[in-house]
This record gives sequence, structure tokens and C-alpha cells, in this order.
Amino acid sequence: MAPLIGISACLDDRGRWKANRDYHYIDSAYASAVEAAGGVPIYLPIQRDPSSLLQNLAGLLIPGGDDLPAPHEYPSGVKFDLTPEKQLDFDRRLLAEALGRNLPVLGICYGMQLLAAARGGALLYDIATDFPQAGPHRLAETNGRHALKIETGTRVSQALGENPPPVNSLHHQGVESPGVGMRVSARAEDGLIEAIEDEGQRFCVGVQWHPEKMVGIHRDGLFGAFVMACG
Repeated sequence: MAPLIGISACLDDRGRWKANRDYHYIDSAYASAVEAAGGVPIYLPIQRDPSSLLQNLAGLLIPGGDDLPAPHEYPSGVKFDLTPEKQLDFDRRLLAEALGRNLPVLGICYGMQLLAAARGGALLYDIATDFPQAGPHRLAETNGRHALKIETGTRVSQALGENPPPVNSLHHQGVESPGVGMRVSARAEDGLIEAIEDEGQRFCVGVQWHPEKMVGIHRDGLFGAFVMACG
């Protein structure tokens, strides 16, 4: 039987989709990537008890999303599109429950940052401010790319090889340190962390780029390794 893979939903509670309504939403590319890798995608609505959602699931995908709240003020020109508190609280508890059950976890962009934060890591809340030597990381869709430096002997290198094609990049937040039990498994050429993983879990990987949008080795390799671990 194909493994059931939970994908957490994003929340619009500000009327971006339609005034006076709250909406769960997500890019369909995540479900398509899970299905292409042999899994069955299951959307997870935000609710009070995340533990009940994981009882019959084989793995958890935390997708990209909005910004995490910074602990201090930033220059006036820095704009944040904050994740709703209700979603952030749910995602944190959902991730903690999955890690406690040793379920395979794949975190993408916001999901990687959430994973690092869950392990006590430090975040870059605005790359241009906190890591000024970085190159551009908000690149134009769909052709904007930058190179990766993969660490040997990691799950990411096993999934992608040590010299994968360049990746897309759609973020202004990032990870400064990956947290307890986590290792860095890829960086951009400017040194910014691009992938982290926990070797003590069955599968626990976070990537800063969006492999679900990249048909080929990035989507097939990462989602294939994730779904295989779930099976």
C-alpha cells in the first residue's frame, strides 16, 4: 500500500482570498510531487489536536509558507508577511508530534526554518540585514537559480548526488544555525545554509529551495527518498 503523507495547510485569516472568510490553501505542486514519488498526499487542516492527524500517516511534509516573527525590530524598509499565529502554533505542535513519533519529515523553505527553530537553532529573519554578505535569494520565477554545495555522506547527497543542478530560491528568511542534533547538508556559494538534516531520525530533512517546483532530480530525488523512508 502506498504511504499516506500528511501535508500541512497554510491559513489565510486576513481576507486575501475572500473578505470575511478564513481559508486553508496550498500550492498543488506539493501533492503532485508526493504522488509522483509513489505516496498518497493528505492535506492536514489546522485544528486543536494535531496528534489525531498523525495516527494513520507514514510521514509529514511541512511546505513553504509565510514569514516567522522576528524577536526584535528591523529597519523600516524590511517587510514581513507573517504566518498567522493560529497556523504557527499548529505547525509547531504538529512537527513536535511527528518528531516524537520518529515519523519521516520533509520541511521546505518555511518548513526548514520551522524545523531548525524546533531544535533550538537560530534564524535569519531577513537575510539582507542579518547576513549582508549573502547574494540574492529572492530570484525570479521560474528560471532564477543559484548553485549548491552539498556535504558528502548526507541524506541530501544520497538523494541528489554531490553536484546537483542549481536550485530555485524564493525566500528572504533563512537558517543561521540548524539546532541540536541537526547538521548542515548543503550551502549556497555565499555560505547561506540551504539544507539541514537529523541523522538520528528515520528521515528528517529540511531544504531552503522548492524541489516540488523542479521536475527532474531535485523533485524526484528528494521526494523519492522521503516517500521511500515513509514506506
